[in-house]
Amino acid sequence: NKVHRYFPDFWVKKRNRDGKVETVVVEIKPKAQTQPPKVKTKVTKKYIDEVKTWGINSSKWQYATKFCEERKWKFQILTEDDLGIK
Repeated sequence: NKVHRYFPDFWVKKRNRDGKVETVVVEIKPKAQTQPPKVKTKVTKKYIDEVKTWGINSSKWQYATKFCEERKWKFQILTEDDLGIK
């Protein structure tokens, strides 16, 4: 069983509107990588890479979510849409 290390893009402690301190683990990814690839009839290298990327990312995010929930932290994925990048 291979162990992988995961480093999120940001780990933020902030004070929310209630005045409570909140910890947020933030991952920034292109929007295309946050959704499963569309099934294609022709299997290309690009499609295989998209499937692999989706598998890796979704696995990381599953465990990051669990890790954060255990600590009462929030896990958030941001895309170019969230950041106002076109």
